[in-house]
Amino acid sequence: MASAEGPRQRALNARRLPIVGHLEELRKRLWGCLVVITLASMISFAWTGRLIEWLKRPAGPALGRLVFFSPPEAFLAYMKVAITVGLFLSAPVILAQVWAFISPGLTARERRYGFGFIWGGSLLFLAGGAFAYWALLPVSLRFLLSFGRDQLEPVMSISRYLSFTTMVILSCGLAFQLPLVMFVLARLGLVSSRMLRQKWRHAVVAIIVAAAILTPTADVATLLLLAVPMLALYELSIWVTGFSASRRTSND
Repeated sequence: MASAEGPRQRALNARRLPIVGHLEELRKRLWGCLVVITLASMISFAWTGRLIEWLKRPAGPALGRLVFFSPPEAFLAYMKVAITVGLFLSAPVILAQVWAFISPGLTARERRYGFGFIWGGSLLFLAGGAFAYWALLPVSLRFLLSFGRDQLEPVMSISRYLSFTTMVILSCGLAFQLPLVMFVLARLGLVSSRMLRQKWRHAVVAIIVAAAILTPTADVATLLLLAVPMLALYELSIWVTGFSASRRTSND
């Protein structure tokens, strides 16, 4: 009985060890990301006052002076901005940690794409944030702040305003990662350009729903302002997955 259980237990442990190893590796990578984000946020905190003034510009003169309604609110708002900037500054390191986690499962040829994954993803994240700041936020904020001005006067809490702007910026940065995600999935053989092309109707519906969730206003113009770039990113993803498939075929 004991001899029969011994090999069975050893086989069970052999299956568990890789899972434990992956979880330990994931924990190490997450801690590395957390340390870098913390350091970058601490550095960013010194310029938070200027960054808040910068974040107020998309709203224009209609915004007025920001206020706070509880003793810790201003400090927490400053921390929120510092962490957001810290995430943008840490993007290359975060993507490097992600690549270090997934690269052991890739071939030697596929590992050569590490540089493009890290810096391509960082540029896409920055491009999404820039699009939100210079295109999406000005339209949505000026629409919202002008609504009902005949009867209402906006008195804006600093925490509410910064939560709104940083959420839009981070959401657009993440949305712009779509081509990068599709490239990785294509390299792993999970998606193909043909599959994405066949599912384009479903993708359009999903993108419109996602744009409606991410869009801070209810007007169609602002929704389309986000949905159109996301559709362009989906088309770019189809091209990227096709390129990835052709490279994999030529390498094989």
